[in-house]
Amino acid sequence: MRPPEIALNLGTPPEVSPRTSSDFEEVHYPAAESLSRTAPSRREEELPLHYSYMTEEKARRRVPRGPGGAGTYADPMDDPAVGFGSYDDEGKDVYSKMKATKSPLGSGRIRRPPPPPPTTLREFVLQNLEYIPPIVYTLLSCWTRFHKIGKSNVVIWDEAHFGKFGSHYLKREFYFDVHPPLGKMLVGLAGLLAGYDGLFDFASGATYPEHVPYVAMRVIMATFGVAMVPLGWYTAVELGMSQWACHLVALMVLFDVGWLCISRFILLDSMLLFFTFTTVFCLSKFHNQQYQSFSLEWWFWLAATGWSIGCVTSIKWIGLFVTALVGLYTIEDLWDKFGDLKMPVRDQIRHWAARVACLIVFPILVYMASFKMHFWVLHNSGPGDAQMSSLFQANLIGNDFAKNPLEVAIGSRVTLKNMGWGGGLLHSHVQTFPVGSEQQQVTCYHYKDENNEWTILPRWDQPEYDPNGPIKFVADGDIVRLRHVPTTRNLHSHSIPAPITKLNNEVSCYGNATIGDHHDYWVVEVVDDIHRGGKEHVDKIHSLTTRIRFRHHTLGCYLRAANAILPQWGFKQIEVSCDKENNPSDIHTYWNVESHWNERLPAGDPKVYHSPFLRDFWHLNVAMMTSNNALIPDPDKEDILASKPSDWPFLRLGLRMCGWGDLQTKYYLLGTPVIWWTGATSLCLAIPILIVYLMRQQRKFVDMEPREWDHFLYVGKIAFFGFFLHYVPVPFMIMGRVTYVHHYLPTLYFAVLMAAHLLDHFVFSSKRLTDRTKAISFGICAFLIVTCFWWFSGFAFGIDGPINDQWGLKWRSVWPLYSMFSA
Repeated sequence: MRPPEIALNLGTPPEVSPRTSSDFEEVHYPAAESLSRTAPSRREEELPLHYSYMTEEKARRRVPRGPGGAGTYADPMDDPAVGFGSYDDEGKDVYSKMKATKSPLGSGRIRRPPPPPPTTLREFVLQNLEYIPPIVYTLLSCWTRFHKIGKSNVVIWDEAHFGKFGSHYLKREFYFDVHPPLGKMLVGLAGLLAGYDGLFDFASGATYPEHVPYVAMRVIMATFGVAMVPLGWYTAVELGMSQWACHLVALMVLFDVGWLCISRFILLDSMLLFFTFTTVFCLSKFHNQQYQSFSLEWWFWLAATGWSIGCVTSIKWIGLFVTALVGLYTIEDLWDKFGDLKMPVRDQIRHWAARVACLIVFPILVYMASFKMHFWVLHNSGPGDAQMSSLFQANLIGNDFAKNPLEVAIGSRVTLKNMGWGGGLLHSHVQTFPVGSEQQQVTCYHYKDENNEWTILPRWDQPEYDPNGPIKFVADGDIVRLRHVPTTRNLHSHSIPAPITKLNNEVSCYGNATIGDHHDYWVVEVVDDIHRGGKEHVDKIHSLTTRIRFRHHTLGCYLRAANAILPQWGFKQIEVSCDKENNPSDIHTYWNVESHWNERLPAGDPKVYHSPFLRDFWHLNVAMMTSNNALIPDPDKEDILASKPSDWPFLRLGLRMCGWGDLQTKYYLLGTPVIWWTGATSLCLAIPILIVYLMRQQRKFVDMEPREWDHFLYVGKIAFFGFFLHYVPVPFMIMGRVTYVHHYLPTLYFAVLMAAHLLDHFVFSSKRLTDRTKAISFGICAFLIVTCFWWFSGFAFGIDGPINDQWGLKWRSVWPLYSMFSA
């Protein structure tokens, strides 16, 4: 039965609509006859038939409450994902145009308008209450990092390395290390500011003399650890976490024993952690400026991110992993912009150019600048000279290369430098090969001693060298013998496989000053000269600048050193072999004369020796990479300090940083268990939680508003991929290099962020829980963190007396605490 009709008399419509401005929509008045039509007074919304079995509440949860299935907001101004620009004062249906956009506005920190200027002291205090927590946490961080920092007056763990490197900067002596120079320059700067003279040798376990201000140097290094706590707080703020979650991140950074312990000594790790934190902070700040692209703040934080990744990479190469995190974020960001059809091509190009300039070029310049400063400061000859090219060494003060005779002659005493990246000096010693010919070993060695010296002599079938006869200069195609000066044996090769590179022939030393054969003959082949050009311009072999190859006269193979490491019987030195393949472009078969002694020849001209920076920069980086790859566990001995990557997330094993005697102050590098275990557990749960949410979305459940979903994904991706990139890559999971628990410390930061993120999502930001429940939950978390820190704080502050008197510390049976040799 139809409902009764109701007639409405609205009068005669005007002939001309009063709304004629083009600024307003044209509203067409209905015809008079249409107004008399009847209509139901209320239209009931009916559920689809297939929902008839559901309750009204269940159906409401399954049916999208707004376009896109994302729900409807009471006021679009309250939703940052919609923003101010979506409000339409033309009277149009705003909600019909709302979509679950993937935008920086939907994640990160919510933008709020700045408050009006305070008019009273009370308003000023209320407006600045947000700065009180980070100030308090920073003061607490100062106490934890500086408390009892000078308790142990002995050289602890790797202070033996990095304190010594700092000494080299103060003495301006060139040294070599597998890490980039920025962190060690800062150690040297700390020594300079503390008044250290650089004369202490930092022997492991040695007692610091009174003139070494080790406490002041430790305090300066610990300052980087202090700054980690406010950085953790503000990063959580910029990631859009709740106040409870921000407090939780700050507490975990403040009270982790591992981070605390590693920050209190003269090491690189506090600086590495600091710049890892700054990189994530700058990235989150830049993310929150994406709503105003190319503004001053946008450029500043983009450039700051590039500066930070340049610095963290200049401390240790592990900084490349947080650089990869920035790279993944940038790729996703640019891909989203590529899909924005409303963005002009000109702006697309500007975005790409800005990323290339600030995130690629700028970090590389920062990285190269650290090496430029490194070369500029270390202008004196030192223990690391041999890792560099001969030309570079010739420019160091205290090195006599530039004073050596320029032209090489028969009878000259020389050292031969392999010109492959990371190459060493041709070397021999009295020890013999335990395999193969069992003759005297020939290797490549990176340090200078008399076992690197060789004399160039004529063939056996030619007249013996006459020191008073005519001088015969060495030229391309000459056949010579190379006699080892200390042992008088001759450089020799034969058809016996090399000990490591089996396809090549073994190179050894054989005979003496009067005994030898034709297997001692080597043909000198000129490649080119760095200054004179191609071999056609080279009439005589010059020291330092002429690149040559040595071809075995009988076998036709080439003398080669390609960074293959000999076993312990070869003292871990580089294998020298004779390569059967003639590869003219193989730089590992290139050699040059480095040191050159010949009293019959005049000294060379130092002006002809110049080594360009880019060549030295590349050479040193390849040498660092080669040495880093050589840091593999020694199967012949057990390293009780080493641990496996699988041991780290759940704290299976820590690291003793010093002696363990009853009269020694003992430090043990171990994290706060509740923090490490919670972080690892949260990472294990992250993927299953995401899968459950995606499955519920597919079934049309609406668990989160668009902004909540974007924020959940954004923070989760930062934490998960940051952890994945730091924990899984080459140095730890794929390569066989030796690893220790401190390698996990940068990775831990992302586990902390993930733990705080999930607790924030399910507890602190939950709409189902009361404020009282959230406060109680936070109190429990804070209590566990602080209590666990208090229990294990002795590992960082130092434990005196017998370790067996400290009960209850061995929470896992594999922790080597109560015995001297357990691992």
